[in-house]
Amino acid sequence: MMNAMVIFAEFFVVILKVLWAFVTAGAKWVVRPKEKSVAGQVCVITGAGSGLGRLFAKEFARRRAVLVLWDINSQSNEETAELVREIYRELDSESPMSKEGAIGELEEVLPFKPQVYTYVCDVGKRESVYSTAEKVRRDVGNVDMLINNAGVVSGHHLLECPDELIERTMLVNCHAHFWTTKAFLPKMLELNHGHIVTVASSLGLFSTAGVEDYCASKFGAIGFHESLSHEIKASDKDGIKMTLVCPYLVDTGMFKGCRIRKEIEPFLPPLKPEFCVTQSMRAILTDQAMICTPRIVYMVNFMKRSVQSFSLCLSLSQFN
Repeated sequence: MMNAMVIFAEFFVVILKVLWAFVTAGAKWVVRPKEKSVAGQVCVITGAGSGLGRLFAKEFARRRAVLVLWDINSQSNEETAELVREIYRELDSESPMSKEGAIGELEEVLPFKPQVYTYVCDVGKRESVYSTAEKVRRDVGNVDMLINNAGVVSGHHLLECPDELIERTMLVNCHAHFWTTKAFLPKMLELNHGHIVTVASSLGLFSTAGVEDYCASKFGAIGFHESLSHEIKASDKDGIKMTLVCPYLVDTGMFKGCRIRKEIEPFLPPLKPEFCVTQSMRAILTDQAMICTPRIVYMVNFMKRSVQSFSLCLSLSQFN
């Protein structure tokens, strides 16, 4: 009897937490939450040499973060770093004493010193990740934000795709998240402070034909992110935030040659990378747990999960 009461009490608490989550999520639609400051915080961005990684670097630079840029291509990574330095110089030329805040007030701004660090790292290789992470700790210090952005697309149908490219896709798009997180999470847990961002894809929520390796890798990345989120919550480390980014196809060149069905394209054209990063930054800076762009992706994912749940219930009833 006592055990039954305990189980009922725990179930009741879970229901209350779920309801409260719905209330707080709804409130964010009505009252836009204030964006947190990342000024002076150390931000590691993988795949920073191009595409979304470069745009993330520029956005964090505008918010005065200390940038640590990782990429396998040294030249493109340095090009991103130079763009960041230009932003830093523009910020440094502004008034060093005050700036206008979001609500029209003047707030004090500390003297700003441009800081950007570049590292050549192949995130698909565990040893490269761990050795580069050690260099970052030695050169820069503790990492506050980890943006797992690096990704590759093989661009081949399954039977036409060499095994080496399949393995490469899984290593970079999925396994690398394990290595980077294991490298930086321990200090975040110790300090109860940090933010981990997983740049996944809508193709990690629902799949399509012709990109089997990419879909599998993104499904894995999302599964890793969700499981890690539960683990961190269970450890009562409320100072560590996580954000899952799931954009639709982004026009960065990665999906060159990938065609959308002509009936769908007018309604769901490829996303502009600037729009994707703007929406993602808003989610990151307000500690939003997940961001899908465009918003219709939420509906598609909800419908898919609903059908799966119904199918499971039907299967169980037939089994019984």
